[in-house]
Amino acid sequence: MTARDRLILALDLPSWETAEGIVKRLEGKIHLFKVGLELFTAEGPRVISRIHDRGGRVFLDLKFHDIPQTVAAAVAQAVEWRVFMLDLHAAGGYEMMRRAANAAAEKAATIGIERPRLLGVTVLTSLAQADLETLGIGRAIEEQVLSLARLAKQAGLDGVVASPNEAGAIRRSLGPDLLLVTPGIRPRAAENDDQRRVATARDALKAGADYVVVGRPILKAADPVEAVEHLVADMETP
Repeated sequence: MTARDRLILALDLPSWETAEGIVKRLEGKIHLFKVGLELFTAEGPRVISRIHDRGGRVFLDLKFHDIPQTVAAAVAQAVEWRVFMLDLHAAGGYEMMRRAANAAAEKAATIGIERPRLLGVTVLTSLAQADLETLGIGRAIEEQVLSLARLAKQAGLDGVVASPNEAGAIRRSLGPDLLLVTPGIRPRAAENDDQRRVATARDALKAGADYVVVGRPILKAADPVEAVEHLVADMETP
């Protein structure tokens, strides 16, 4: 897998009309696009089809978190949309994740397609240690991330979403096979915005990330194509 293949563009935008221009402009430059709550709520499943029509793949970032039956049904529906990856909150528990993994496998086999990769969201990159304490979580962030990542692996998920700060610890603790997707990616000169635990794309890959998710540093760039090429070059630097 090349550095370019590891780059996911977060389409955190209010409509397909605003997203279409950037997707078209980056055609051939980025192959994987994240569709999150804002864009999916505005457009629904049609946005997935439109990205597919332009040759892209979709990481459906809706972070499912509900009772096991509800999440399993939602995951089965998402399989029909032929997304490449989708996620759910690992804090939903072992049974919720296990049922989701089974539902994905069963639905994919029924309709004869490749099963999407299922990821467990550990601790959001917008949270710091003090935020966990206000939620009544006494563990250090890294300990909480590792605990949830371990649970996701035991439940049969393919991987986890975690900040680049915990990527190395996840690799050391859980080995090379767990798929690791890291948001919170910022070039060295960029502002953190609402992210707390951030790193550069190159540092994230060195720590063990398989994919890096980048949004605003590309979306807000004067030249998005140039921003992508700079990121890819940085990721390819030894």
